[in-house]
Amino acid sequence: MTERSVSFKVAAAQATPVFMDLGKTVERACDLIAEAGREGVRLLVFPEAFIPGYPDWAWLVPARDKAALNFLYGELLANAVSIPSGATEKLCRAAGRARVSVAVGVSERNTDASGTSLYNTLVYIDARGQLVARHRKLVPTGGERLVWAQGDGSTLQAVDLPVGRVGGLICWENYMPLARYAMYASGTEIYLAPTWDSGEPWLSTLRHIAKEGRVYVIGCCMALRRDDIPDRFEFKALYPPGREWINVGGSAIVDPDGKVIAGPLEKQDGLVIAEVDPSRVRGPRWILDVAGHYARPDVFQLTVNREERPMLRGPDGAATPAALRRPRGTSTTGRASRARKR
Repeated sequence: MTERSVSFKVAAAQATPVFMDLGKTVERACDLIAEAGREGVRLLVFPEAFIPGYPDWAWLVPARDKAALNFLYGELLANAVSIPSGATEKLCRAAGRARVSVAVGVSERNTDASGTSLYNTLVYIDARGQLVARHRKLVPTGGERLVWAQGDGSTLQAVDLPVGRVGGLICWENYMPLARYAMYASGTEIYLAPTWDSGEPWLSTLRHIAKEGRVYVIGCCMALRRDDIPDRFEFKALYPPGREWINVGGSAIVDPDGKVIAGPLEKQDGLVIAEVDPSRVRGPRWILDVAGHYARPDVFQLTVNREERPMLRGPDGAATPAALRRPRGTSTTGRASRARKR
């Protein structure tokens, strides 16, 4: 637990991505980071899968329609975020210029292996513009499993940012009690819940987490209309006629007593801003500290496997450095063939 005592501003960026356009969505994120900096915000949170947009077709297109799913996955893959990359560098520069710590949801390409699988990832950037951590969603929900792979326990922990100890889970990961406990036990003070979910039950979830963990909770969702999806994506015709809003948003910030102190914001874009008082995280834990005196390690025990699970390992069992892996687009067979010709 940190000893910071000065109040500061945090915000949820309820924003609409430029759907399936990596470059333009990154630009939009950078503009919002700059705006947050002008507003005096110290920590800015973006929605789940903000870059390049949430793949809502996973809930609409049947798995048997392989042609449609192949096209959509290819579009998402082409606009996914590699870490690091030019996209993350732009985000880092924007955060550094604005002096704002940022957590942004992305579809992350697995550049450490095949380069053609994706993770639902939350990227952490500090106020100096340094990429400091990432969290990959442990279990994609329902239809999302047609899009994203599973993360591992190596990213299941809070991180130190200038504003304090920050951690969180993505969307329905927050319904995994043991994952929540792991975040509390990591010393989380500001708990992030980027999501695609919205509505009253989700707001109740945010309030429960705040009260349970004695943490500030920033819930961030994107507001998305049917018209925000370009016509070239045929799946938009699968929405009911007359439906304007695919997701109304509902971003909100909750204090450690479970009280909503900002939002929920619905059917519009905007920064949901609230003041964080660090003393309200520390003081109330005299009565409830679920990862401290209110825990019973003699009765309950949680083991978190934080070992990274890379696709490739060297002879010593360690993860193979990316620089030593063969470039994508070449094959060992191709290299051997060229060697024989020489």
